[in-house]
Amino acid sequence: MTTPQHPDVAEAITRERLLHDPAVRRSRPLAEELFDPEFTETGASGRLWTRAEMLAALAELHGGEDGPPITATAFAGTVLAPGVVHLTYETVIDGRHARRSSVWRRDPAGTLRLFHHQGTPVPGAPDQA
Repeated sequence: MTTPQHPDVAEAITRERLLHDPAVRRSRPLAEELFDPEFTETGASGRLWTRAEMLAALAELHGGEDGPPITATAFAGTVLAPGVVHLTYETVIDGRHARRSSVWRRDPAGTLRLFHHQGTPVPGAPDQA
């Protein structure tokens, strides 16, 4: 028997997957709806990102609209507190494998937004694209 997924975890996974969609990545208004005003990221490259920097670069990251797709698997999530969700998952982008961690939190209007994200490369991982 499997345990049903908490609705906040399911919502965070849905919203995280939206950030992998090239159409959302190219649309600043759509992307802005997903990022918390206090968003930060520690990228798989080690770079630190602010919300403004991420929104400015998002459309061109990973090669832009003609770049390789983002394949995301193994999503798991935990509700840390009311309105706060921690997600973990793995991605393969152009043969590069990374483990990822995201914290989503509800804003005062009740919208779940990405507060923090971190990507960690998996050295020597086989190409799973």
